[in-house]
Amino acid sequence: MNDWKIFLVLRPGRPEGILIKFWAALASWESQGETGARGGQRSDPIAKPVKPPTDPELAALRESSILPVVKNLQSAEPAKRTEAAGAIANIIQDTKCRKLLLREQVVHIVLTETLTDASLESRAAGWEILKLLTEKEEADFCIHLFRVDVLTAIEHAAQKITETLTGPNIANLSKASKAEQTLMWNIAEALCAILIGLAEAQDEILVAVSGNDAAVRFLFTLISCDAATTEVANGALSCMMTLSEDNRQFVERILGDDQNKCFKHLLAFKSGRSLRAVLACGILHNIFSTMQWDDANPGREKSSDATLIPALSDALDSPQGSQTNGAGDSDTVEILQLALEIIASIGTGILESLEKGERAEIDGDPGLDGKDGRMDMDDDDDDDDNDDDKDDEGEEDEMDDDEIEADMGLVTGADDGPNEISGIDDLPTLKLLMYKAIPQIIKTAHSTQSTEETTSLIRTHALTALNNIAWTVSCLDFSEDSNAAIQKAWAPIAQIMWKETVAYVLASDTSDVGLATIVTSLAWAIARALRQDTPLQGGEQQKFISLYHASKNLPAEGEEDPFQSLGVKCLGVLGQLALDPAPIDLNREIGVFLLTVVGGLPDSTPLADGVEALNQLFDIYGDASYACDKEVFWQIGFLKHFEEAIAKIKAATKKVDKRAQTELRARADETTMNLSRFVQYKQKNKP
Repeated sequence: MNDWKIFLVLRPGRPEGILIKFWAALASWESQGETGARGGQRSDPIAKPVKPPTDPELAALRESSILPVVKNLQSAEPAKRTEAAGAIANIIQDTKCRKLLLREQVVHIVLTETLTDASLESRAAGWEILKLLTEKEEADFCIHLFRVDVLTAIEHAAQKITETLTGPNIANLSKASKAEQTLMWNIAEALCAILIGLAEAQDEILVAVSGNDAAVRFLFTLISCDAATTEVANGALSCMMTLSEDNRQFVERILGDDQNKCFKHLLAFKSGRSLRAVLACGILHNIFSTMQWDDANPGREKSSDATLIPALSDALDSPQGSQTNGAGDSDTVEILQLALEIIASIGTGILESLEKGERAEIDGDPGLDGKDGRMDMDDDDDDDDNDDDKDDEGEEDEMDDDEIEADMGLVTGADDGPNEISGIDDLPTLKLLMYKAIPQIIKTAHSTQSTEETTSLIRTHALTALNNIAWTVSCLDFSEDSNAAIQKAWAPIAQIMWKETVAYVLASDTSDVGLATIVTSLAWAIARALRQDTPLQGGEQQKFISLYHASKNLPAEGEEDPFQSLGVKCLGVLGQLALDPAPIDLNREIGVFLLTVVGGLPDSTPLADGVEALNQLFDIYGDASYACDKEVFWQIGFLKHFEEAIAKIKAATKKVDKRAQTELRARADETTMNLSRFVQYKQKNKP
């Protein structure tokens, strides 16, 4: 133990000290021979005895598979240590084995012994163990790693790799054996994955990682090093994308990097259909968002999201998956998913610049307080990423290709007609989303992957991207002359989107609740912008009514926002379809249905549904000049139903805890007040 420098570190908020072996001080130990460094199996003064599991099966597994490799991991023989580290990296994929290894304090052993082993192979296996654990375990595990100072160990390993890849040392890399080079790249790839897990676990850790000089230099070096393998470069880019999201500190490090010229490399990487190109686009999008570089205020190299859309659209068209180690299929799915997520984020982010600093009023829909129909896919289906999927080339579409191409020709053909797009030339991001991205997204939504799971995953992300773009456009105030050109350009595209997505999914009678929810949200956004020009084809309003009834039988989702439910979205679509100048028959059918929903308060109708139904009714019948006011509202006698609804919504609202469901209670109170005013207005203005 003489060669180990041990420090007692007091951590804030914790009464006890933690013995941390300061990894940087171990550099000299690695160069020592085996004698002295490992004269025998070392005892750990802070290790606690582990109680065997009570389950007989687990106890047997522990004796046969776990204890032998843990013992060998601490063996005095280098060959046994290396073999044990590799074995653990293999069996850790199994859940039972992983949990048992954690009980045996394998993390402590790896941190204090394996990562400082004289054998490069052992160290590489140790980092692989930690990488797999961060990928398989919950965020709490990464928080634990951070608290036991894994960042210092990462810093030490990262510095060594950075030194190897910079300056005159890079020439020595080729002199190393192929096996040694492979092990070094394996360590680099593992470090990137662990940094991602740490950064995603907690905001405090993200700040620490992005502020760590050694880690940042390590990442910048990897993406600028021509010798880096594709997997390592992609791992570094993926880590940088995680660190750059809403993180001005890290973004400024990228922009200020004069040594590796990181920003210049990212701009060069973004072209192409590879995973590297899409990852570079993701980092650049984060930079543009953080620095507020947009169409009106482009940044360095005239940068804005408009420069990314062509590259992202190309990535959706026959993406290039890596064929290394048979990873092409999973890479293809990752490319498609990531490109769609970035486009969805761009679609959401341009609203502020489109409104030219004047945010539109959106009353009575999910847009209040920034919570509209646009969706966040960060938490979606992460487990599907590793499915084996085929490349897009040669895939069969569920719809006829010629039919889709003909419809898209109506959209993309606008490029040949200046009158169709004049007026939005000063909005290149929106223009490119309309004419470059949307046609490709629709084709991607109809594409078939190698498995049903991955087909559903890609379709969900494609519809979400369309949904976010559609909601951004629908939030514009088209009564303003300045938005007339956008409305004119958007109308034919939105009609194609309705036909190729909304009508198509409704016609398929899908039982996929998630798909139905996204399509309904998209339909709401399209109908908000098109109003009477919504291309109803086969009684879609009846299908949304049926879908609403079906949604009431779905189990509650716990903490889910009630205004993001499928039922509320159905009501939102129907309300838009009934707005003047909708046909009287359509208005009557929807108006009666919405009143029926309100009539179910406080027992059979959820309060959020009642609030949405009433807000839609206010918009539909709020103007006496509309034809439906006389032909439907007064002819059928809607007023008495509104008068009866006052007591019902008050009763339902009183049941809501203001502290537990703040937004629901606030919006319900507001709707109750508006209902009383609406009834008074109608009573005073009887025909």
